[in-house]
Amino acid sequence: MLATQIRQKDSVFYFVAWPAEDLLRKVMFTSRFYGDGDQIAPEEVPENDEVAMFIQKIERSDKAFQRTMSKAKISQIVNFYETAVSQPPIPGTVLLFTPQPLTFTSLGKYDNVGDLQVPKEKFLIIDGQHRLAALKFYGKKHPDEARGMHVPCVIFDGKADDFATEMFVTINSTPTRINRSHLVDLYEKVSWAAPDKKLAARVGQMLYDETDSPLRYRINRLGGRSKQVKWILQAELFNELHKWVANVKDLDASMAAAKKRYELVRDFLKAAAEAWGEAWGSEKYMVTKPATLKALLRVCFDLADEDPEVEDRLRRWKRRLSPWSSLVQEFRAEGFYERFVAAGQVQRVAKIHKQLRDAANIKVRKSSTED
Repeated sequence: MLATQIRQKDSVFYFVAWPAEDLLRKVMFTSRFYGDGDQIAPEEVPENDEVAMFIQKIERSDKAFQRTMSKAKISQIVNFYETAVSQPPIPGTVLLFTPQPLTFTSLGKYDNVGDLQVPKEKFLIIDGQHRLAALKFYGKKHPDEARGMHVPCVIFDGKADDFATEMFVTINSTPTRINRSHLVDLYEKVSWAAPDKKLAARVGQMLYDETDSPLRYRINRLGGRSKQVKWILQAELFNELHKWVANVKDLDASMAAAKKRYELVRDFLKAAAEAWGEAWGSEKYMVTKPATLKALLRVCFDLADEDPEVEDRLRRWKRRLSPWSSLVQEFRAEGFYERFVAAGQVQRVAKIHKQLRDAANIKVRKSSTED
């Protein structure tokens, strides 16, 4: 296929004007998309393709949300394709990625114009899935018009997996694209993420995934879009975990280190759940609401500083937190905000943190703050 080779610093990539019909046969959809009475099923990705699996995970992390958003957005784009006449329907490029190094053969005197090899496998769509899905539905309704369209594409080839993931982060890092909680998922994937952010993200992931985690499936990874009952936003949890590790000297951000920190938080939350009894997870109480959970995590970090011994930790911590059982009535949902009057959540979390810490007779950490 005819392509223009583009060089920017150490990067080499390609621009192609690809016939719509041919392009749709060469791309992989990792999300489910819906049109009027029709759908595009997500394609299975190879288990060894970490980038494709990662993007598929992000795109399909909540089926109900994805179904609703896709149908509405696809309908809007299809309508735009149908009504656009003098204005180009697809003026912006879609970004495609293949790990296969593609052969480029220049033509004549133009070193940067030539023939680009078509990869054996399908391209992964880094950006433009909705536009291409809409193009597929549009083509079913208007095959002759769609057949004559060319789609501007930028192709990245032969790069390491981290390259495609970083590109995905770069183009999706604005509030209108993917939310803050999704970006937390990316921290351990990108090569330039700071170790403290990687570590906090890993601990948070374990708190969501591990079968023995008191927060398993209770972390909201879709912001306000989740349809299920969740206790805390992933981004809020990440912020607390990040504060815990941000100023640690010679920080170990390995998976082994993350597991140790996860187990510490897990044991604390188990001890807390026992202390709170029936109030834990109950809608009648505010114990597992974001403000209290954030305060609980701060108490956890205080206690870990004061009592770091691993052996028999859960039993000791259950005993330390047992005074909280006498505070249950203060954390009733009814009248909670009158009992914990504050200018906002930051101040309220600090108030709860202090009360719980004092009730458990835990010393103030040097790095602990009341704000």
